[in-house]
Amino acid sequence: MIEPLDGLPAGVIGFRAVGTIEAEDYRDVLDPAIHAALDAHGRVDCVFVMGEEFDHYSLGAMWEDAKLIGLPHSAWGRAAFVTDHDVLAGIATAFGGLVPGEFRVFPLAQRDEAIAWVAESASAPASSTSSD
Repeated sequence: MIEPLDGLPAGVIGFRAVGTIEAEDYRDVLDPAIHAALDAHGRVDCVFVMGEEFDHYSLGAMWEDAKLIGLPHSAWGRAAFVTDHDVLAGIATAFGGLVPGEFRVFPLAQRDEAIAWVAESASAPASSTSSD
């Protein structure tokens, strides 16, 4: 399941993966939050945490994740992926260049730094973000 993170800076949305991520998690939690961020701020600045509670993605969830690429490039500000899962961090790093906006991978111990990095973008005007 995907759970929202509470207590994030203004303009930052965040989520935590717990157990198995299903397609419904995207439709019920992630997609509405992304669209609300777009409506409120004109872009998405987000943090996604995959800690020890994460088990795996279903095939449906992988498809829903791939569909996020369909959002306009201008919709993405900064995205931080926070995990100690070496394989997931490696995949995220390898494909990070394909993600619109700015994208970085952080270890779990640097969760607060990841949030601060994303918040820098969220507090800046929407047109000032650029790709790495």
